[in-house]
Amino acid sequence: MPTATHTEDLLLGDAGTVADLRTFVTRARTADDGAIRLQGAGHVLAAYVCVMRGKLLGEGTPTILGLRTMALAAPSDVDVTVSLSSVADRLARMAADDVRLPVPPMTVNESWAGVSAPRGAWEEVGTVSADTLIEVAKAGVQEIGQIIPVNPGAMLVNNIRASVWGRPMADAPGEVPGGAAFAAYALGFVAPGESGTIFRSHKWLRISTNRGHILVRPTALL
Repeated sequence: MPTATHTEDLLLGDAGTVADLRTFVTRARTADDGAIRLQGAGHVLAAYVCVMRGKLLGEGTPTILGLRTMALAAPSDVDVTVSLSSVADRLARMAADDVRLPVPPMTVNESWAGVSAPRGAWEEVGTVSADTLIEVAKAGVQEIGQIIPVNPGAMLVNNIRASVWGRPMADAPGEVPGGAAFAAYALGFVAPGESGTIFRSHKWLRISTNRGHILVRPTALL
């Protein structure tokens, strides 16, 4: 029986898992072409990305992460944070029947990857329809587009986004910020007619669907 080891490769479950990771990475790069945290736990790979976070001192943009879990054909305890572009490059080079993903050797430092979400003690606080999440996401994008002037400064752009995405959703329990809806929509975690379950653990919030999880991290932990 194989044992968990640190390796330079991840053996993904099958070709479908490879395609799943490729789609997740592509969507994440569209939202924020930054980094991805790859965390192995036995035969499960947890892939975290940051969809939005504060970039300027004192702004109120919430830190919102996307999490997708996938099956591994061989156990791993890898825990690295690498650039999304480097993972995308390796996925693009894999043959159609290849399931071995080389882990990029160059790691990156990201503040959001330094604090992990709680593994337990999640309390369910309610549900929200996928249609609501999609509506909030699209309305927020439209509102931001209408407010931002031509040639705005970075501070103004960040303040506008913080105002829109930091605003709690009206039709969801738990004071979930609208940015969580945008993250779920951008990463493809919602589809019309489905629903998400909202959980809380201490000050963390989570929206879970059968496609993935959105984690909202309290600013105090940054």
